[in-house]
Amino acid sequence: MYSQQLDNSGRKTPLRPRWPQRSGAARWLALAALLGLCTGSVVAQSIAYVPTHKSNSVSVINAGTNTVMAVIPVGIQPLQAAISPDGAFAYITNSGWFYPNNDVSVISTATNTVVTTIPVGRFPIGVAFTPNGASAYVANQNSNDLSVIDTATRTVVATVNVGIDPWGVAISPSGAFAYVTNQTSNSVSVISTTTNAVVATVPVGTDPNGIAITPDGAFAYITNYLSNNVSVISTATNAVVNTIAVQTYPIAVAITPDGASAYVVNNGQSSSSVSVINTAAGAVVANVSVGFDPRGVAITPDGAFAYVSNRVSNDVSVISTATNTVVATVPGVAFLPEGVAIKP
Repeated sequence: MYSQQLDNSGRKTPLRPRWPQRSGAARWLALAALLGLCTGSVVAQSIAYVPTHKSNSVSVINAGTNTVMAVIPVGIQPLQAAISPDGAFAYITNSGWFYPNNDVSVISTATNTVVTTIPVGRFPIGVAFTPNGASAYVANQNSNDLSVIDTATRTVVATVNVGIDPWGVAISPSGAFAYVTNQTSNSVSVISTTTNAVVATVPVGTDPNGIAITPDGAFAYITNYLSNNVSVISTATNAVVNTIAVQTYPIAVAITPDGASAYVVNNGQSSSSVSVINTAAGAVVANVSVGFDPRGVAITPDGAFAYVSNRVSNDVSVISTATNTVVATVPGVAFLPEGVAIKP
């Protein structure tokens, strides 16, 4: 079981501009300046935050240059990250490991510094924001509950009991429901964000962990670690409507902004891959080899790239979603990277 793993290696085309008449040299200088401004804009909007749980820090990756631009100290053994809808803050879950320091570090993305720390339940892992940014939901594995954070006051305002060993959490695009994977219960709890009560429990595969919801809100994709597959839940009926086989030990999933593809991280050391699911066909269309022991995945806001954290190789693989090939590897990530979140 996953708890045994923990003892060994950690927890489980814009329009063309019209140029004024000028000399050839002047035109080239103007073009270079424009490209520089455009590049700066892209870099400013594309920043990946990668918790590194054996370094008690977060590596910040400039996605324009694919280099580590900062390392931010956080709490004890951070695991997952989420970016607020306005892009202003990154919330990092600090599992605490064997210590009582179970909390969430709030990072200002403007300064890349921790501005506050919020105590939550025991061994927090998954974290997600409501679309309006008013609340953040944190899955606490060892207390079998969900902490609901008011982001204005940065305090926990509700605690929701769910299944056994909750891991991942995702919020529907409407903001009406939170979906939480329960590893040992082999289920997904559906929570009304209005009442903060469980309104449905959906059986899925064995040891579910990662979860993502399609942009239209119609389906939730759940990675089942020990079943080597993905359960697809219809959010209209809260029932599994498809099961898709992937490679060994799927542990995380992200869906492209157009909803066309789901990228599933396969944590098995014999596979160390990402399975690409065509959501319309409900089938795997590619398997992309990445670094050793991959753990997390996030898609850039433009949908062009998938960033995959590789825990044992201490780097991040960058996959082109157009070709489903690794086009870059980001070195210099601190020890044992886990989740990935990209600033919108």
